Amino acid sequence: MLIGEVARRSGVSARMLRHYESLGLVRPSGRTGSGYREYSGEDVRRIFHIESLRAMGLSLREIGRALDDPGFTPADLVDDLIRRTRERIAAETELLIRLDRVHATDPAGWEDVLQVLALLRALGSTSAGTRQRAALASVDEVPVEALARAALGEGDPYVAGALRWALSRSGGGAAPLAEGLGSPVAAVRERAVRALAEMPGREAATLLREALVSPDAVVRGRAALTLGARGEAAAVPVLVDMIVAGSNDTDAADALSVLAGDDAAAADRIASLLVGRIGDGTTGQPARGRLTQALAGIPGATASRALADLVGDADRAVALTAAYLLRLRGDG
Repeated sequence: MLIGEVARRSGVSARMLRHYESLGLVRPSGRTGSGYREYSGEDVRRIFHIESLRAMGLSLREIGRALDDPGFTPADLVDDLIRRTRERIAAETELLIRLDRVHATDPAGWEDVLQVLALLRALGSTSAGTRQRAALASVDEVPVEALARAALGEGDPYVAGALRWALSRSGGGAAPLAEGLGSPVAAVRERAVRALAEMPGREAATLLREALVSPDAVVRGRAALTLGARGEAAAVPVLVDMIVAGSNDTDAADALSVLAGDDAAAADRIASLLVGRIGDGTTGQPARGRLTQALAGIPGATASRALADLVGDADRAVALTAAYLLRLRGDG
């Protein structure tokens, strides 16, 4: 076959076929009497092999090695192609995310686009000061999703605080933070719940309630402390668990005191739950002491009766704590 027919059948232009020949990738098997290139069936098959390997992302030099080196093994080259492809996908994904964030600000002109791009670059800077300044910029200029993503990845406490402040003013960003709550990385989960704790609004509150059943004790605790301070009774069981575990137990006891407040029924329910854990045979001595101390902040007759009963407890430390608390309440 002459070069024109090969080009039609293979879809490779005559110019590219000549380029392949100049590189030594394809050598026409013969020439016609007039000197035209003549390709054999084997030559055409080689052209198809070249195109297939090009479609995989191999360079022409790599294709030449793959086809002509009898000792060539493709495994390493394929591994390298996989790596390069993943890097390219990651770069394209990052570009798409950045474009989406710019689009979300509804820029009116190129100056707006450049301003948003500058702030996005600043949020990803290696300088903590630069990141903090970007976080403190107007929330109208920084895409909310970008703030949320930055907050999930921020390790510097001062920058993280600035990002949470910006999110609390933005009125959005809950969706990325919801993803953060399910992250396999503990630090990301903690950053997500801390950010949600400072955000107003129904969506953030709903996510905090869902976080009360998180398998991560830190996430559960942060959500319970926040909701308890807001007067949500759903936080009570987690707060009691925190006292038993000795995890932020003082803050948990304070939150229970707030929840008990002036509501006698709520105070009695909380006191009964604390007493039940004190009497649980699986609760150890230090935890029983912390639970007894937590009764100090719970008003009402149920807490007073429980303390009176605990004065005679076999554990002297618990008994002394109960007697002291009764005197403070004026019941001893």
